[in-house]
Amino acid sequence: MKKSIIRGKILDAAQEVFKRYGYGKCTMDDIARELGKGKSSIYYYFTSKEDIFKAVVENELGLMKTKLREAVAQKETAPEKLKTYVLERMHWVKSLKNLNTILLNEFIVQREFVEHTRQQTDNEEIVLVRSILNEGVTAGIFHLEDPTMSSIAIVTALKGMEIPLLTTHTNDLFEKRLDGLVDVLFFGILKR
Repeated sequence: MKKSIIRGKILDAAQEVFKRYGYGKCTMDDIARELGKGKSSIYYYFTSKEDIFKAVVENELGLMKTKLREAVAQKETAPEKLKTYVLERMHWVKSLKNLNTILLNEFIVQREFVEHTRQQTDNEEIVLVRSILNEGVTAGIFHLEDPTMSSIAIVTALKGMEIPLLTTHTNDLFEKRLDGLVDVLFFGILKR
């Protein structure tokens, strides 16, 4: 088997173990048992449980970022792209509920890594949103004084909605909150 395939299988097994036990309680033996291999075979690909944890997080976030860019690229207008970004992003956050729970629980243990990863992801999202906003301004669809500050505000607002969305158990409420956010983004709150 190719090295990347085996690494992928280890990451899949580790992700399941992290979901089940949390990072702090799981061991390399647990990951090996989930994989159906010996612990020594895992050490050939990863130096530690921390190394595996970081790879799991980076893998999940990389997949989310790729899917977001692909979804946005399929839309033609800036408003469609912005709406797609917001909806797809929040659906991904919801689907990564277990990863987010792990990150929140392990924040103290892996603080530097979690903060760095989060900042890097935020910066990439700001760049994506800014490109959408700039496209809308150029097309005369959006009226913004400062697309950079607006993109930071949008990404920050979405981050603020993550915890309530993750704790919402009904899809109807989740969808209503998303619809409300999209309405505010596009129509604002001022009467015109």
